[in-house]
Amino acid sequence: MPERRRIGILGGTFDPIHSGHMDVATAAQRTLGLSHVYVITASVPPHRAQPSASSFHRFAMTAIALAGLDGWIASDVELRMPAPSYTSNTLKTFHEQGYDPDELFFVIGADAFAEIGAWRDYPHILDASHFAVVSRPGHSVKGLAERLPALAPRMTQRPAGDVGHTATWIFLIDATTADVSSSAIRRARAASESIAGMVPAGVQQHIEQHGLYMPMPPERRALDARPAAAAGRLHEQESADHVD
Repeated sequence: MPERRRIGILGGTFDPIHSGHMDVATAAQRTLGLSHVYVITASVPPHRAQPSASSFHRFAMTAIALAGLDGWIASDVELRMPAPSYTSNTLKTFHEQGYDPDELFFVIGADAFAEIGAWRDYPHILDASHFAVVSRPGHSVKGLAERLPALAPRMTQRPAGDVGHTATWIFLIDATTADVSSSAIRRARAASESIAGMVPAGVQQHIEQHGLYMPMPPERRALDARPAAAAGRLHEQESADHVD
């Protein structure tokens, strides 16, 4: 019987992608032996406000963050879908590409996984993929079994190779990840503070080069309110312009 593939999937708004995102995915890759990690930029998240940066910028920053990382792939699969973005639809696209649920590992922070009960298609979504849940500052995986007792029987800290292939599991990974958030980065930029170390260096350069997350002067707001066809500027390009 051929060895099962191990494909990681990390989704997010990535407004912007930051060191915490990278740490979570790295911990899952190392612990579970993932051969590839797809990092998927969401279009319009169903439970959050509209992103501050355009989908063009958010996808560009994700691609920049992954540059040079072997097996890491910036994916625009959700940008190609009708908004909003739902994880259940994303996992379905991987199934349609020939991946079995037990070959997929949806990577997520413990803080976000604690709200899994509010997700679309819950609890069936837990059968569509393994979930690789990684500790975040202030949100350890150690408390998840108590917080989500109905899911405790599916939780394990054993290596992926030790649980067999008859079901999907919730793998708990207790790792140290950077104490940073996208909202903190946006606040720092709005206050003209440095974001060095909060994002990969290339992402910081992109943010600063294009003036992302800075207060917009009135004359710029008026300019951006004009039809997008007036110019092909980077900050005006949306998902339809770049997904191909």
